[in-house]
Amino acid sequence: MKHLTSRDNPLFKELARLAGSARQRKKSGQTLLDGAHLLAAYLGAGGKPLHVLVNAAAEQDGGIAALLKKLPGVPLTQLDGKLFADLSELKTPGGILALIAQPQPEIFAARSRFALLLEGIQDPGNLGSLLRSAAAAGCDAAFLSAGCADAWSPKVLRAGMGGHFALSIHEAAELPAVTAAFEGAVLAASLTAESSLYDCDLRGKLAFALGNEGAGLSGPLLAAASRCVAIPMPGKTESLNVAAAGAVCLFEALRQRQSMR
Repeated sequence: MKHLTSRDNPLFKELARLAGSARQRKKSGQTLLDGAHLLAAYLGAGGKPLHVLVNAAAEQDGGIAALLKKLPGVPLTQLDGKLFADLSELKTPGGILALIAQPQPEIFAARSRFALLLEGIQDPGNLGSLLRSAAAAGCDAAFLSAGCADAWSPKVLRAGMGGHFALSIHEAAELPAVTAAFEGAVLAASLTAESSLYDCDLRGKLAFALGNEGAGLSGPLLAAASRCVAIPMPGKTESLNVAAAGAVCLFEALRQRQSMR
């Protein structure tokens, strides 16, 4: 195991750029996974890290030790505690980081059976939560407009809790074109829609389109959608958080699909 103690080290400088810059992540096609849970999810999906980094405390962590045994031949470097903390956004660093190549999407609109279309979701926590819910509900793909947060940023990855690795994630997607290529129904979530989500048949090929809480969905995407639907809200609130709305839509579809079995 190599030891790294200097901020002037070229490897550390590259890792710091990846941790802090969406442009650098897109340029390199790489990102950092922070913590044992994300690394375990990545390995479970068949991924292999390019490099693994640990701090001194990792030596005493049985979970991390078990993960490292699964990574023969992967370069391993121990970072000085302060350097490790500089790369981790966790208040209490988890002890392990993994440099990975960002997975490339394999399922495109014409092949997808259950998808999420996200337009202008700028909050990393909301975006990560939506991807987590999509993975949990059984979606195979997520299409993100150019206005969305960087899907592979540390904050989005942390909120996604490994959901990224169960989905084909397409960034900077032209959502009206995705809608045209999708072979099922595309339902656009809208506060002004007359149709209730619960009155819709959600059991075939299906995609939900959701926009940010301020602007909602754009005119072209609304026009391209098969139907606009609203979530009934008899209580005294104007709207749901977009991550909550997405979860309601996705799991209503899951409920209906399971009722067919």
